[in-house]
Amino acid sequence: MSARSDKIVPLAVKIVVSGGLGVGKTTFIGAISEIEPLDTEAAITQVSLGVDSLEGVESKTTTTVALDFGRITLDPSVALYLFGTPGQDRFSFLWDDLVEGALGTVVLVDTRRIEDCFPALDYFEAHRAPFVLAVNRFDGSQRFAIDEVREALELADDVPVLECDARDRGSVRDVLAALMDRVIGSRTAPRRRAAALVVR
Repeated sequence: MSARSDKIVPLAVKIVVSGGLGVGKTTFIGAISEIEPLDTEAAITQVSLGVDSLEGVESKTTTTVALDFGRITLDPSVALYLFGTPGQDRFSFLWDDLVEGALGTVVLVDTRRIEDCFPALDYFEAHRAPFVLAVNRFDGSQRFAIDEVREALELADDVPVLECDARDRGSVRDVLAALMDRVIGSRTAPRRRAAALVVR
């Protein structure tokens, strides 16, 4: 009879990384994943011309056509499973399946094409899903103050807005930590409100 294993099985937490085409979702997941990330990158071909706008990211040669996937263990008890959505509108039918069961979302933004994040923001606001906005700082792009980005996107004051470099593991970790804080806060707030009502 074998001895019982004392190995801790971490709690699996599903997180979605979303945003427009070419905003850095694949890079973001690849920078932090402790496993070889799964991606469904395909070459951008002539077929997509006139369908997927590459304005501002003309050098992009591949794109995600289904999902990206990675994993990061925060501590022995919690593992984040990261799912990246495709950025093109024509693949938005995949979003419902990718988002199902997710506790929170990172919405990545490229200030050179800031309007591309509106579909993601509209989607997650409509679903009342906790999210943070991460401004991916591309080399050579114009920098804007966080408050300017918040105002341009008309975000609520309680939505965290952060700068990040999707290539940098530490920067990605900070964004995920901010998201987890927001997820925990959104789940404990109703309990705090209920407790306050009981006390009164």
